[in-house]
Amino acid sequence: MSRHDDIQRMRELEKTLEYHSHKYYVENAPEISDRDFDILLRELQDLEDRYPEEVDPNSPTKRVGSDLTAEFESVEHRYPMQSLSNTYSSEELGEWIDRIVREIGEVEFVCELKFDGTAISLSYEDGVLSRAVTRGDGRRGDDVSNNVRTIGSVPLKLHSEGYPHSFDIRGEIYMPYASFDRLNSEREAAGEPLMANPRNAAAGTLKQQSSQVVAQRGLDCTLYNIAGDNLPFATHWEMLTAARSWGFKISEHMKLCSTREQIEAFIAYWDTERKNLPFATDGIVIKVNSYTHQRTLGSTAKAPRWAVAYKFQAERALTRLISVDFQVGRTGAITPVANLEPVQLAGTIVKRASIHNADQIAALDIRIGDMVYVEKGGEIIPKITEVELSERPSNSLPFEYITHCPECGSALVRYEGEAKHYCPNSTDCKPQIIGRITHFVGRKAMDIEGLGGETIELLWHSGLIKNIADIYDLDAVQLAALPRLGEKSAANILEGVRLSKDVPFERVLFALGIRFVGETTAKYLASHFRTLDAIAAATTEELAEAEEVGAKIAVAIVEYFAAEDNRDIIERLRHAGLKFEIEEKVQTSSLLEGKSVVISGKFVGRSRDDMKALVEEHGGRNLAAVSANVDFIVAGENMGPAKRQKAEKLGITILSEEEFMAIIDNQEANNKSESTKTEVTQQTTQQHLDDGKAIQGTLF
Repeated sequence: MSRHDDIQRMRELEKTLEYHSHKYYVENAPEISDRDFDILLRELQDLEDRYPEEVDPNSPTKRVGSDLTAEFESVEHRYPMQSLSNTYSSEELGEWIDRIVREIGEVEFVCELKFDGTAISLSYEDGVLSRAVTRGDGRRGDDVSNNVRTIGSVPLKLHSEGYPHSFDIRGEIYMPYASFDRLNSEREAAGEPLMANPRNAAAGTLKQQSSQVVAQRGLDCTLYNIAGDNLPFATHWEMLTAARSWGFKISEHMKLCSTREQIEAFIAYWDTERKNLPFATDGIVIKVNSYTHQRTLGSTAKAPRWAVAYKFQAERALTRLISVDFQVGRTGAITPVANLEPVQLAGTIVKRASIHNADQIAALDIRIGDMVYVEKGGEIIPKITEVELSERPSNSLPFEYITHCPECGSALVRYEGEAKHYCPNSTDCKPQIIGRITHFVGRKAMDIEGLGGETIELLWHSGLIKNIADIYDLDAVQLAALPRLGEKSAANILEGVRLSKDVPFERVLFALGIRFVGETTAKYLASHFRTLDAIAAATTEELAEAEEVGAKIAVAIVEYFAAEDNRDIIERLRHAGLKFEIEEKVQTSSLLEGKSVVISGKFVGRSRDDMKALVEEHGGRNLAAVSANVDFIVAGENMGPAKRQKAEKLGITILSEEEFMAIIDNQEANNKSESTKTEVTQQTTQQHLDDGKAIQGTLF
C-alpha cells in the first residue's frame, strides 16, 4: 500500500475504534469481541509506529497510557469551576427552594446523583478533546490530559453533530466499587496500605505519573454540566440530552421535578437505593432547569445560587471502646483493632472497628473507656471517627502504643515514609509465617483446596510445615493422623497440592509473597522477564523497566532474592515441579469468540482456574463480576446467592458444569474432524436450544 493509503487506513481505524470504545464503555453494548478490538488496535499502532508524524494526539492507542513520567502543568480554567453549597436537612433544602420560588416564581428543577469522586473539566475544540484539568482552586488546576485519555468513557472525539465549536464539559471521575475492591485486594496482598475509600483512590490515581497505571485502575467518568459562550440550549435538561447524543456518559439517574415533595421523594428513594449502585454517591444535586432563571439567580463568589447539594447523612453510632488488639500481618505490619460494645450500624451489629495506626490514635486522642463514634468508611469498613469528649471519664489516661510485637516480643520498627509499625522478625514470628503460607495457598495464588487457615495452623503446630516449601513434602499418613483430618481430608489436601503444580508462573510469583508484588504486578513481571531466574538475576534498574514496578517494588524484589532462606525455599519449590517460567496460551477454537463468561462456584474434578482456562482456549473472555456485559455464567456448587439473584434479574443464562463441558467436549471432538466441524457445532447448539437447558437465546 502507498503512504496515502496507509494514512487513510489510520483515519478509518481511529473512527472504527472510537465507535466500538463508545459502545463498550458508555452504552455497555459491545458489537465486537475484545480480541477483534485488539487486532484493530494493534494494526493502528503498527501504522503509527511507521508514520509517527501522522499520529493523532487523541488516537485510540492513547487509551493504554504511557510509562513516561511528567510533572503536571498548572493551567487556568477558561471558565471558573465553582463549588456547590451544601445542605444537610429537609428544612435547609426547603428554605433554599422557597427562596428560589420567591425570586423566580414556579420553576422546574433537575435532580441528579452527586458522584463521590474528583471533579474534572474537559475542553473540546471542534469535537476533539484538547485538555483535561482538575478543579484545583477553581481558577487553576492541573493538566492531567494524558491520564484522562486512558479512561474509556471519556470520548476523545465527539459523535453526531450540533456541538459547539469550543466548550468545556464538567463532571466527576470516580472509581467504581469493583475497581476499588480489586485495587485494595492487590495492595493488601502486596502488604501495602489500603486505600481509605473510592474517592481518595480516584483522586490518587488521577495524579499517577504513569498513565499506564491509570489505564489499569478502572476509572470511570460521568459528565453533568457544560460551560461555554453562546451555548445553544434553553435548559439544563436539554443540554444533558444533547451531550449524551455527542458521546458523553450522562447519568441515567436524573429526574425533572416541579415541587418540593417530588424532590424530597427523589432524595428519599436514593438515600436507600444508592446502596445498590456500583459506585459511591454522597448526595443529590438539585439545579434550576432554565438557563434564563439560572442567569437571573446568579452566583456568589464561591457557588451558584441556582444549585445546591443535599448531602446524605453518614450513618454513625455511639458506643464504648473496650480495648484495642494488635494484629500482625504476613509482612509484619501491626494493625490496631478496636473492640467495642456491640452497636447497630447500617443494618449490622458492629463489635470491632479499624483504627489504622498510631498516628490516627494520637490525632483522635482515643483512650480506653471512651465513648466513640463509629462510621462505615466508604460504607464498607467500620472505623472510629470521633471521640465524645463530654463523656470521657475524669481518670482516663492517654493511650500508649505498643513497642514490641504482641506475638514474638521483638522490638517494633517504623520505616521511613511508613505509617505502620512492623515486626522485623520474619523467620520466627508465628502470624507472619502462618500468613505467608495462607497467602501461598490462596485462591488467587496456588489455590490448594483443603488448606484453610485452621488446617495450616494445625500443620504448623504439629511441626509438619514451617514454610511454603514444606507443603510439597506432606505425607498422607502424617496428615491422616492429625486431629480433625483423617484419610479423606488428607487425600483431598494432597490432590490439591498435586494440582497446584499446574498453576501458571505469574500466580506462582504472586504466591511467593514478595513485599509489594501484588497480583497485577506479578503478571507484569512474568510477562516482562518470562522466567523466575531472570527476575532473580535482575538489578533494581532492570526490574523498574517492567510495568507497575517502581523503585520501591524493585528494591523489595532484590532484597527478597538476596535472602538465603528465600533462595533455599525457591530451589525446593523448583524441585517439587512448580512452574517458574511463563507458558504461551494457545487458542484451540473460536467457539466462545466475543463471549464474556463468569465462572462461579466449585466444580467436580476441575478448579475454577481450569474452567477459566477452557474459556480462554476457546476464544472467550473471563469476567469476575456479574453485569449486563456477561453473556452467560457457568455455575458450580455453592454459587453465591447474590450472584445468582443478580444474574436472574439481568436475564443472564446460567449453565451447569455438565452443560458447559458438553459444549466444550463437542467442540474439541469437532476439531479432530475438520470436515464435519460446522455441521456438528450447529447440531450441538441446536440441541441445547431445543432442550432448553439454561441456554436461553443464542449463545453461539
